Amino acid sequence: MRVFITGASGHIASAVIPELLDAGHEVVGLARSDAAATTVQAAGAEVLHGDLDDLDTLRAAATAADGVIHLAFKHDLMASGDRAGAVTADLEALKALGEALEGTGKPLVGTSGTLMLLADGFTGRVGTEEDVVSGGARVDAENYVIGLADRGVRSSAIRLAPLVHSHLDHHGFTPVLIGIARANGYAGYPGAGTNRWPAVDTRDAARVYRLALESGPAGSRFHAVGDEGIPFREIAETIGRNLGVPTQSIPEQETEAYFTFLAAFVAADNPTSSAITRAVLGWEPTHPGLIEDMDSGHYFAEHAAATH
Repeated sequence: MRVFITGASGHIASAVIPELLDAGHEVVGLARSDAAATTVQAAGAEVLHGDLDDLDTLRAAATAADGVIHLAFKHDLMASGDRAGAVTADLEALKALGEALEGTGKPLVGTSGTLMLLADGFTGRVGTEEDVVSGGARVDAENYVIGLADRGVRSSAIRLAPLVHSHLDHHGFTPVLIGIARANGYAGYPGAGTNRWPAVDTRDAARVYRLALESGPAGSRFHAVGDEGIPFREIAETIGRNLGVPTQSIPEQETEAYFTFLAAFVAADNPTSSAITRAVLGWEPTHPGLIEDMDSGHYFAEHAAATH
């Protein structure tokens, strides 16, 4: 299968591309800069220069491909404060890809997140793939992808755990939390720290993408989740132990000052099941869970190497 991937130089793609190549697929990766192109080419994929605003390029690439995986998102735009602009660009890009694939029966795999389940109040219980959020920022993109199933596209959406971890992870929430703890001299957790976050190894998540591309039924939602829900206090204690700093509770009124941009959802209780994903795709995570991965030391050794 000839597969077109957006966001091909990013964290998730760094595992998805080799996963696809090892399975015998060809990969064409979208790259918006020369540096990104070098990364994509080094991974073994063919480079297509362009970005999410090049809608004609996206349509042509999707038309020429046997399947599409959409990983790109304008995280830099969101970080600058223009979240609405990033969300709009993402949806417009998806529409360009979807329009090109309508009526072909080809697969389109989109990307979402388990934290979006909180938008419709799925709290106090374990979230499942059958939970559907009515709408909202980025949720609309997920629902658009699922709706393409009625328009002749074998579409599916993968909800990623908020903590996608591995030695490939250099800018995700795990290194962000470690950086916050290092900067403050202690590892913090919100309130009692009993709220739970799911997690998954990058390479296990990549296998979900490949399986969804190859055999995911049209209109499916899948959960790339290995650890169903780790208490946030345990995450903070692991960070503190590895940094050699104390661990302490962060009162609600100090959450924003400590967690910065993570403050909006750091206290979220987001336990999430992947039982349906495992049953439908025959997927099982095979790599270490979050705590074991952090305790292996690479998150902390990499920083030490970078600062000396």
